[in-house]
Amino acid sequence: MSNQIETQIDVSLTERDRMSAFFRIILIIPMAIFVGSFTTTDVNNTGAGYFALGFFVLPVVLALVFRQIYPTYLLTFNRAMLSLQTRLSAYFLLLTDDYPTIEENEIVNVIFPEVDAKMLNRWLPLIKWLLAIPLYIVGIVYAIYAIFLTLIAWFSILFTGTYPESSAEGVVGALAYWNRVTGYAILMVTDEYPSFSL
Repeated sequence: MSNQIETQIDVSLTERDRMSAFFRIILIIPMAIFVGSFTTTDVNNTGAGYFALGFFVLPVVLALVFRQIYPTYLLTFNRAMLSLQTRLSAYFLLLTDDYPTIEENEIVNVIFPEVDAKMLNRWLPLIKWLLAIPLYIVGIVYAIYAIFLTLIAWFSILFTGTYPESSAEGVVGALAYWNRVTGYAILMVTDEYPSFSL
């Protein structure tokens, strides 16, 4: 059994809201501002503050390296933040017409593995960012692929009111891939290297 973050999205394929899809980039702004409010900023505007995308990373690394624990309050926050970002992405990428909720819902489900810090390598968090470079490169290709599929789906929704199933599988796969990479390299919930497959 895999020890990775799993992502399940109930995609609406038929009877899609064409008007909502057409104006999606505008409709998403309030929720994007809400999610963006969790990102840290730096005074000098160098951009380094945006790297963690609202996750608590440094305290987790320090706790794992020096105490070999994963504080439950940080795990709870990081789990909620990843789930929120996934709901926002699913809405933006037209996988659902339901506006993303602040709380958990049945449409988007992000399942974390059981986290036991004693079973995690206490020194691996210091180099996971380096080990994840190939994952990031492949992830960029998958992100471009997902955007291409979303454009196809956007036109399909506007003209036929349906989301192509093949496009849905590719976009959900790209989101699931990035969640696995985030769980490994940023949230540090597993030492199992993510697979490169969608």
